[in-house]
Parts: sequence; C-alpha cells; structure tokens
Amino acid sequence: MLDLLGYLAAALTTVAFFPQVLKAFKTKSTKDMSLLMWLLLSVGVLCWLIYGIELGSGPIIVANGITLVLAGAVLALKIIHG
Repeated sequence: MLDLLGYLAAALTTVAFFPQVLKAFKTKSTKDMSLLMWLLLSVGVLCWLIYGIELGSGPIIVANGITLVLAGAVLALKIIHG
C-alpha cells in the first residue's frame, strides 16, 4: 500500500513538469526560465535517482528517471536557446 502511495506521488509530481516542457519545446523560448534553477533541479533529481536505485525503490526510480529526462530536456533547451 505504501508503494502505491509512492507511485501516486511520483505520477503527480512528474506530470507537473509536462506543461512547462511542452511549452518550451513548442515555443523554443526559455528566456524567462532560470538556468540555475533547472541546473540545480536536474542535479538534485539525479541524486534522488541514484538514491532510489541504491534503495531499490520503484516509485523513487520511476519518478526521478522520468523527471530527469524532462528537466534535462528543458535544461538543454535553455542552454541551446538561452
């Protein structure tokens, strides 16, 4: 039951990134986004992913794996399109 709660939390927090990622890809504009925020977020999510892998926790691994891809995509757009 606790893993179910973890997967629900993972789904909600990961899906929350989709509107920002879609907007950034659609407009190719990231000028109003903070590079430092996306960099810190990406590094933090990578740390959570490693932590989840070490624990063997599915919800942590799934959520942070997907979030890392999304945050990394926005970070890449920010660096490319500034």
